[in-house]
Amino acid sequence: MKRLALTAAAAVLALSGGLALAAPAGAASCPSGEFCVWEHANFGGQRANWSGDDGWWESWIADNDSSWANHGISGPGVKDHVRVYEDAYRGGAMTICLTPGQEANYNGVANDRGDSHTWAMNC
Repeated sequence: MKRLALTAAAAVLALSGGLALAAPAGAASCPSGEFCVWEHANFGGQRANWSGDDGWWESWIADNDSSWANHGISGPGVKDHVRVYEDAYRGGAMTICLTPGQEANYNGVANDRGDSHTWAMNC
């Protein structure tokens, strides 16, 4: 009987461990309604986050962005896409654009190029 209980407990632990693995790996920790940027790939290092536009990122994150998450809120007429630009005040080329709910743990083209962003209706 004791052996049956131990086997059942082991099965429960294995199942719960399997469920933990089923959760999205690398899902970004970013508050709802915010656009977040990390200084390292895979959402590592310091995080900056905004609920609105920012025409000139703080010096520690400017040109040091390596992963991004758009946890903005969608709705009719709501600017819910995020455009990142390589220069301050939306200048220069757009480096990356994220749709609502999109997360990018790394993008070689956009890596270490962001200086500003704006919320938009589309990419």
